[in-house]
Amino acid sequence: MEILDKLNGIAPTSIVRGNVDTGAWAGSLPCDSVVDIAGHQLYIVHDIAAIDLDPRAAGFAAVIYGHSHQPEIDYTDNVLYLNPGSIGPRRFKLPVSYAMLRINDGSLVPELIYIPP
Repeated sequence: MEILDKLNGIAPTSIVRGNVDTGAWAGSLPCDSVVDIAGHQLYIVHDIAAIDLDPRAAGFAAVIYGHSHQPEIDYTDNVLYLNPGSIGPRRFKLPVSYAMLRINDGSLVPELIYIPP
């Protein structure tokens, strides 16, 4: 939790528990989270298969998720689905990546950034 405190000291930080976050330290981490960025509601969840709601009906502009470590940008029913991939050690044969989410003229603009091996 110390690293989370340090990150929160830099900027507001929202996190969710992943499938390997099983230690006692992870017990207080939420399974999902909602973040408002400039009027855009972002739904954050580790595993997209765990979503038990309709993101569009719930008013979410984006769903940010991970679990597969497969970077992806997709749109369904005017909702952005963004998987930033994984910035840690290479997993499987997937690229090392992260995502930036910018707001341009009121619209969400996602970008995947790949780190060369």
